[in-house]
Amino acid sequence: MNRSVRSAVAAASASVLAFSLSGCGSEEHSGVISNDIVVGLLLPDREAARYEKFDRPVIEDKVDRLTIGEGKVVYANANQDASLQALQVENMIEDEVDVLILDAVDAKAIAGSVAKAEKAGIPVVAFDRLAEGPIDAYTSFDNEEVGHVQGKALLKALGNKAKNSRIVMVNGALTDPNAALFKKGAHAELDGKVAVGKEYDTEEWSPENAEANMKAAIDELGADAIDGVYSANDGMAGGAIAALKAAGVTPLPPVTGQDAELAAVQRIISGEQHMSVYKPYAPEAAAAAEMAVALAKGESLHTVAQTHVDSPTTKDIPSVLVPVIALTQANIEETVIRDGIYTAEEICTPKYAAACAELAIG
Repeated sequence: MNRSVRSAVAAASASVLAFSLSGCGSEEHSGVISNDIVVGLLLPDREAARYEKFDRPVIEDKVDRLTIGEGKVVYANANQDASLQALQVENMIEDEVDVLILDAVDAKAIAGSVAKAEKAGIPVVAFDRLAEGPIDAYTSFDNEEVGHVQGKALLKALGNKAKNSRIVMVNGALTDPNAALFKKGAHAELDGKVAVGKEYDTEEWSPENAEANMKAAIDELGADAIDGVYSANDGMAGGAIAALKAAGVTPLPPVTGQDAELAAVQRIISGEQHMSVYKPYAPEAAAAAEMAVALAKGESLHTVAQTHVDSPTTKDIPSVLVPVIALTQANIEETVIRDGIYTAEEICTPKYAAACAELAIG
């Protein structure tokens, strides 16, 4: 396991969420069924760096520790292909895994596959996105709050000029229920306080599609008539910034993001991106693993789940919702560096050394 993941796992263990490790969901599991369980892990894409770098290794490590080295994780990535993910679920059902952790490409389309898992007696933990169908547990972030955090940050950046400003909104994919929650939270902050010149729902969360959308907005509104950009995540923020730079916009308007990707952290340091949303991945992934192991053993989730949520198809799903943090130049040291997500050396490459020095990072 690499240094960042070891640090992330340690951070999860020390998290303010204080997931209970006694009784149900403990790493001891005395008196319960065998630790020899198989967890099927299905992640949606490789576009977002978090899945391969953080989520997968943290889940694998947590399952290993919870099962005293006897359990294992089998892994599949759908590469943003909902049909492929449905096939991957069916393959894992045929292979008789004991439990599934599922981050759905398309939350609605996967419902039939979730129902097949239930029929086969395989519980499903919805991870990061609330898939439809008979889900047994769910862990994610407070996704509506993410939008609130982004909207507040954009308004703060615009300051007293907000009421006379015009922004472009680059939302996530319509197939992702989280995107609707981000958008809802952002609109709650922005509506009536700033004008929205153009708004897009970006297919597949693609940076390339976001760049094309931003170019269209610039063509229609004018390069000098965009005062801010609400981008739902960092990849799309990069695409929007590329379009603004190609149009010769300087200085760049404040641009939001989400996920605290390394490239975004560097853009924040250099002043190209105003903020991101730092979501502590380790506690989210650790909670998914803990719920999965408990479900595979037939144990209760009451010591793990903090709340219950409803999906369009299932009520009162035991859930863990992890708080989020607005990431700006002011708190990089106290967030992504302190938690071991990145080292100062990884962030402060020669291109960003001067900016890091100015911010006293490293």
